[in-house]
Amino acid sequence: MPTIDKPKILVVNDDANSLFALTSLLAQWAEQEHYEVMAARSGEEGLRQVLLHDFAVILLDVNMPGMDGFETAEAIHQRARSANIPIIFVTAFLADEIDRLKAYQRGAVDFLFTPVIPQILHAKVSVFVALASKNELLRGQAHKLSQRSTELIATNKRLTREIEERKAAEQQNSAKDEFLAMLGHELRNPLSAISSAAAVIGLPGVSAEGAARARSIILRQSRHLGHIVDDLLDLSRAMSGKIRLNRQPLDLATLTASCVDTFRATGRLSQYTLELDAAPGWIDGDATRIEQIVSNLLDNALKYTAPGGRIGVGLRADAGELVLTVHDSGVGMAAELLPHVFDVFVQGANTLDRAQGGLGVGLALVRRLAELHGGGVGAHSEGAGRGSTFTVRLPAAQQPAAAPPPVAARAAAPGLPRILLIEDNDDGREVMAMMLACHGYPVRHAADGLLGLKAAADFLPELALVDIGLPGVDGYEVARRLRADPRTRAIKLIALTGYGLAEDKRRVLDAGFDLHLVKPVDIDQLLETIQRCARADATQ
Repeated sequence: MPTIDKPKILVVNDDANSLFALTSLLAQWAEQEHYEVMAARSGEEGLRQVLLHDFAVILLDVNMPGMDGFETAEAIHQRARSANIPIIFVTAFLADEIDRLKAYQRGAVDFLFTPVIPQILHAKVSVFVALASKNELLRGQAHKLSQRSTELIATNKRLTREIEERKAAEQQNSAKDEFLAMLGHELRNPLSAISSAAAVIGLPGVSAEGAARARSIILRQSRHLGHIVDDLLDLSRAMSGKIRLNRQPLDLATLTASCVDTFRATGRLSQYTLELDAAPGWIDGDATRIEQIVSNLLDNALKYTAPGGRIGVGLRADAGELVLTVHDSGVGMAAELLPHVFDVFVQGANTLDRAQGGLGVGLALVRRLAELHGGGVGAHSEGAGRGSTFTVRLPAAQQPAAAPPPVAARAAAPGLPRILLIEDNDDGREVMAMMLACHGYPVRHAADGLLGLKAAADFLPELALVDIGLPGVDGYEVARRLRADPRTRAIKLIALTGYGLAEDKRRVLDAGFDLHLVKPVDIDQLLETIQRCARADATQ
């Protein structure tokens, strides 16, 4: 049982003999009744005691000089903390009805008349002491209940939060499982097409037209696989903060129009009506990443819009920002999906044939890239079957001063350079060597770094394509040794690697390479890069 402070009794009387008599009587029962007795010689002193202590009952003399008992009682009950203290008036004469009414109006609960009868004093005081003890016990219990209630509320909040976190984790795990299943589907589709097309080329009765179509399928599906891998890598880099922006002034309207033109040139918009309304506007951004934003929004619109649908792309200025919108007339979104459409591993239900493919991570990448540029994203839909609108807001920048026109480069018509290919993957090396040879380039190839160094010294090519992950000595060391040898110092070096981070490019250039290409390399891109290197040599 908790320890409770002893109830206190205050005796207020200006007469010393009366004060002593009352306190002495009360003191003889103090230990038995478990209370404490205190005394005051005036109303003012009594008030001071009330300010310092809580009392179970106050025995207050009526007739005191200065502040009498009625005034003292009124002052005690005007204070909120002492308003409920019971007061027993002590008087030496029989109070008439007017005095009794006055006393009760001042908060009196009873009267004692002197000479005080000890048994009556004991009985009356015992009641109030017991009541004070019970009240103190109840206050203690109420305090404990309040503490317990606070603890239970905190526990309930914690459990509720844990339940919500568990549900969120379960939903995320479910979304990841669905994503992995979708990833397997998206990877198997192009791989199946590539495998089938390769088998068709090898059939004895295949026509030249059939072989050409099969090769076209292999190229197209290989690009699609590359896009899937790029999306995954870019999202991973963006979420871990490893993307470094190469900022420069960009005309967002021109860049947006260029992306739309690319989609048109590849035939992806041939079955859609696309309207472009882009007002001129400049931002400070990374051109490659902004192109990803626009392309991913267009990809998303195509994915969820049936052929024959409409897509609108708009660009306008608003309060210091450029607002890019992509609207489609596609399947739309349910209200519960809207707050999560830019989350990782979230994808809306798709009722279409999914001919466009994709992993559903494009919008998450759009949001992260917009945030890296200091902007934000939004999505709106009126509901299922009523289309969707996606919005990207980017900080506007001042249009840069016009640059002087570039000096025209001297025209050159270089011959085809000799090329050395150093690649440890046998199939990749053989196919690339065949492609280069088919385009007329003299090609020598090697399967590791040491053989590549020897071939470079014997063949003395103008250009070398070097894989980074080589056995023996890696591509970095190959580049360093070629640069250190006077005979091979002038060879143009192009790194071929599956590593595409900014620090990978920096490491490649630090090792002595001239250019950095990320696998898989599109043959058109590779040929254009080789020709650019040849033209650069011819103009020197």
